[in-house]
Amino acid sequence: MPPAGQCLLWLGLVLASVCASLESAAPSNSTTGPLNVLLIIVDDLRPSLGCYGDKAIRSPNIDQLASRSLLFQNAFAQQAVCAPSRISFLTGRRPDTTRLYDFNSYWRIHAGNFSTIPQYFKENGYVTMSVGKVFHPGISSNYSDDSPYSWSFPPYHPSSEKYENTKTCRGPDGQLHANLLCPVDVADVPEGTLPDKQSTEQAIRLLEKMKTSASPFFLAVGYHKPHIPFRYPKEFQKLYPLENITLAPDPQVPAGLPPVAYNPWMDIRQREDVQALNLSVPYGPIPVDFQRKIRQSYFASVSYLDTQVGHLLSALDDLQLTNSTIIAFASDHGRRVMDLVELLSLSPTLAGLAGLHVPPRCPVPSFHVQLCREGQNLGKHFQLQDLGEDPHLRGNPRESIAYSQYPRPADYPQWNSDKPSLKDIKVMGYSIRTIDYRYTVWVGFDPREFLANFSDVHAGELYFVDSDPLQDHNMYNDSQGRDLLQSLMP
Repeated sequence: MPPAGQCLLWLGLVLASVCASLESAAPSNSTTGPLNVLLIIVDDLRPSLGCYGDKAIRSPNIDQLASRSLLFQNAFAQQAVCAPSRISFLTGRRPDTTRLYDFNSYWRIHAGNFSTIPQYFKENGYVTMSVGKVFHPGISSNYSDDSPYSWSFPPYHPSSEKYENTKTCRGPDGQLHANLLCPVDVADVPEGTLPDKQSTEQAIRLLEKMKTSASPFFLAVGYHKPHIPFRYPKEFQKLYPLENITLAPDPQVPAGLPPVAYNPWMDIRQREDVQALNLSVPYGPIPVDFQRKIRQSYFASVSYLDTQVGHLLSALDDLQLTNSTIIAFASDHGRRVMDLVELLSLSPTLAGLAGLHVPPRCPVPSFHVQLCREGQNLGKHFQLQDLGEDPHLRGNPRESIAYSQYPRPADYPQWNSDKPSLKDIKVMGYSIRTIDYRYTVWVGFDPREFLANFSDVHAGELYFVDSDPLQDHNMYNDSQGRDLLQSLMP
């Protein structure tokens, strides 16, 4: 798995925190007073949506939101792991600044006491509220979802979250298992509900309370799906008959892929139904029939998620809050803008759209600066839209660049390649992504000093997007690649 955070994966599987889609609905100009913010964060949503041209997916509610939104076609996460990705875009800082590459430290203590998006809105008079998986729970958010810094009152977590990875999946043997594929009868699962259903219900209750509030609100709603395990109401499986499911267009490991770039999917291999396949590690192929079942369950999970988003947006309409609310929809890892953008631009963009002062750019280094931004304010795209200008006049997309990174414990796949702890990180992959190509260099990394050594190159990748959209042909060592790399040198 390369460090660049967009979403078509080598084996057609789903890796934690990879997708990078970002959609924001510009509010009506007829509204007066402070604008509310509804930030919807989805876990592991690739561009497998109708609004991104996927004809197999049924996502009518998200598609409708996209139809009246600014839709970014080339948005990239800064690291394709849940906790680092969320901390990056919620603080507007890169992983090398937050110094969070795993799940095991709290940035306010470990790197710097940085401001977050909700904290900045809270300090500017907003009531800030968190529902579901917004910050990654655990050490990386101080076991509190960064409360009380970011939130006006304690965040809400669904009571049924604790069952997500337990034996609640009924297998063909009639027994309960902790499976990857987990369509369920909701009435039969513990508490008779699922986390995302509970989050939607709580978010709607909060919207109802804010309807009569004198203060503007910032409501962040974090959904678990379509993150693994694929635990979803079984009726959504019927939308995708197995005989209609096609295989991933490119399931093979590219011949030129350096071993350090390959992800052995150890989290997936630990699920009981996958263990039963007896796959060889790390490159063992998944049987074709099980590949189809994985894709079926992923699609079903997306449609289940879409239904929850639909309920939430309908409530916003029913409460007559839509025209006074900025809606931002992002996946932690994903009308038309072709410019490359980064998820860490979410912070300054929301501030600018809400009429708040946009924090200044961060100096280098910025560990001592509490409030600044490393991303761009993307408000120019909305301004051009409001003026009725042609979206293609927004600038040359070839001038835009996105950066991503990914840690590895070794040059070859091993048990902790998916998500190594900080102390085990020995290699860091850095990617430059342009409209034309992706260039990745894997270099030595010192976890004690948080330093990458760019003179210690372990491997490289170079893919030209137009001629190789699935990134199968690594041109790093070819003459064409050497010519481009030479041109990038100062």
